[in-house]
Amino acid sequence: MSPSPPLITTAERRNRLGRRHRLAPSARAGTVAEAADSVVALHATDAATVFLSARARLTEGGPEAVERALYEDVGVVRLLSMRNTLFAVSAELAPYVDASTARGIALKERRTFLKHLDEDGQGLDAAWLERAETSALAVLDAQGPLTGSQLSAAVPDLRQKITIGRGKKYETHTGVATRVIRLLAADGRIRRDRPRGSWTSSQFRWVHTAPWPAVPAAEARAEIARRWLHAYGPATEADLAWWTGWTRTDVRKAVAAAGAEEVRLEGGGPALVAPGDTAPEPAPEPWAALLPALDPAGMGWADRGFHLDPAHRPALFDYAGNIGPTVWWNGEIVGGWAQRPDGEIVWRLLADYGRAAEEAVAAEASALAAWVGDTRITPRFRTPLERELVA
Repeated sequence: MSPSPPLITTAERRNRLGRRHRLAPSARAGTVAEAADSVVALHATDAATVFLSARARLTEGGPEAVERALYEDVGVVRLLSMRNTLFAVSAELAPYVDASTARGIALKERRTFLKHLDEDGQGLDAAWLERAETSALAVLDAQGPLTGSQLSAAVPDLRQKITIGRGKKYETHTGVATRVIRLLAADGRIRRDRPRGSWTSSQFRWVHTAPWPAVPAAEARAEIARRWLHAYGPATEADLAWWTGWTRTDVRKAVAAAGAEEVRLEGGGPALVAPGDTAPEPAPEPWAALLPALDPAGMGWADRGFHLDPAHRPALFDYAGNIGPTVWWNGEIVGGWAQRPDGEIVWRLLADYGRAAEEAVAAEASALAAWVGDTRITPRFRTPLERELVA
């Protein structure tokens, strides 16, 4: 009879999260790239999330340290990737994210756009698109970095308009500039540079860049799966499929190639960890964190039962399943926070977690307020508790 897979308790899963996501003070990262690698990728749909997620995981440094990593050192880059969503990943990992996920998205986006051009009937086709892209890159070489509107003004082809769904209820008239820029970014031929405005702005400037080195897709998926299992394991194939947007077939092949090992969950069924990653995880020192909307610690699993009381979910998620700003205590989501118009950081615990938790959260809120300074943060995806705290 074969031995039962090792058991990993809920407490150990929370301990892993504190250390591996670099949220416990003793586990903090020295660089933004290390912080991103610790969770594989930082959500970047909301510009502020990258900064606030990095801040929660760094030993030191203000917003300027994150800006330097993104726009000067370029040790961290934004890619349209998992679940067709924008993420920030380290430059070292970017070729694997590109090959495992972004390539397929780019190809699909290009097919869809060419179909829209053909249906529009103005004679715009693949040759026109190639000319528009070549012109845009030449302008960026000569004048960049440029915002999308500046690039459109400088490239006549980008000022074209097309009709999508002609004659149908959803018929829309739209410019092509945003779509062409999106294609160039998805192909890795341009990247987002410093935005106009503060670090919370999404009005990025663009620069011409070289595509990422080619990596075989299966090899890339195995590497992403291995890193994801280290950061988020124990977890299930369903969790990885949700996080990546890969097919179940690709997920199964990836975890097999990564050498994943099976474990048992406390009060649940089987799950997977990275190879050899079955030893008990001792508790780190007590820790509190105020994490932003869409932070990886809240969005890393399809099943979040080990760190989120289901009764708290309605207050902390929007209608589409996006998590808002959260308060954490020792690996568990215990409340939410918001920033009021006057800059005050306000928070609420959703149950009584004791005086130590309240004092630690208060100290973390004070540190966050000092880090943010005069900047004002409004999450792109508003949740019931965040709205209530602001009001």
